Amino acid sequence: MTTARTDVLTVARAQVLDQGTGLTPAQVREVLDLPDDRLDDLLELAHEVRMRWCGPDVEVEGIISLKTGGCPEDCHFCSQSGLFASPVRSAWLDIPMLVEAAKQTAKTGATEFCIVAAVRGPDERLMAQVAAGIQAIRDEIDINIACSLGMLTQEQVDELAAMGVHRYNHNLETARSHFPNVVTTHTWEERWGTLRMVREAGMEVCCGGIVGMGETLDQRAEFAGQLAELEPDEVPLNFLNPRPGTPFGDLEPMSGPDALRTVAAFRLALPRTILRFAGGREITLGDLGARKGLLGGINAVIVGNYLTTLGRPAESDIDLLGELEMPIKALNESL
Repeated sequence: MTTARTDVLTVARAQVLDQGTGLTPAQVREVLDLPDDRLDDLLELAHEVRMRWCGPDVEVEGIISLKTGGCPEDCHFCSQSGLFASPVRSAWLDIPMLVEAAKQTAKTGATEFCIVAAVRGPDERLMAQVAAGIQAIRDEIDINIACSLGMLTQEQVDELAAMGVHRYNHNLETARSHFPNVVTTHTWEERWGTLRMVREAGMEVCCGGIVGMGETLDQRAEFAGQLAELEPDEVPLNFLNPRPGTPFGDLEPMSGPDALRTVAAFRLALPRTILRFAGGREITLGDLGARKGLLGGINAVIVGNYLTTLGRPAESDIDLLGELEMPIKALNESL
């Protein structure tokens, strides 16, 4: 005689909402299998979890590319790789433009400004440019500064920590088992090593990835579990926006329901983590999906444009947060 399995949302309500213990990869896999007619129930539970363990505040961030294009790595989703026939060309941003971008970000109410570079890892020139940029921004405005500069050495980690970098972003991108299908010029383990050094240096760890890159649902659940093991302070969740000229340029974008199921599943796996809407949400979810995501586990957004793709106008996201009565996290609450 077989016994009926307890519904995963019933389990999640007791385990995640009541106890604050994230779902296991096997449980996440069950969530990803839920039919569309259970989606609203799933999103409602994820929102309850977010409100209980993270509160109502939403962290707003802007990003800017200090060094664009010409990257030697072959990340199959990225139009900034110098190995693909994509339209992005190598360019550097000067310090005055970097400061202006930080000022415009701060005007939206954002508390976090991330300096990004398309590189395998920073060289001396880039580290010097970052140091000069951080100092110039600090001379003008009060905002937390994050960086995303690829893989780091211990010396570079220590330098960034000494500069006062608040948070370092380095995405694992996908599940360990799927990573060789996404990148071949470096390993998942190399990325993990950088994240470990960042954590030990006292900087906050920002680590997420992109869903919809051909991974199976098992691998998507695996990825959620690996992020939970890492315990990052923030997980930016991107949805593949296929870029012309890249190996993934012909993949179909995820459906809206699949994207929302993924958002909620990651919230249930990571109940206390900042879960940020990042790239691809515009084509995957649209305006209605953005609203549902914010009511389904998301508690942070990137406003404005991304590195090589257009985002929603910053004002649209800020207005939506006001309509949903979700306060923007204040700067002193982000420290």
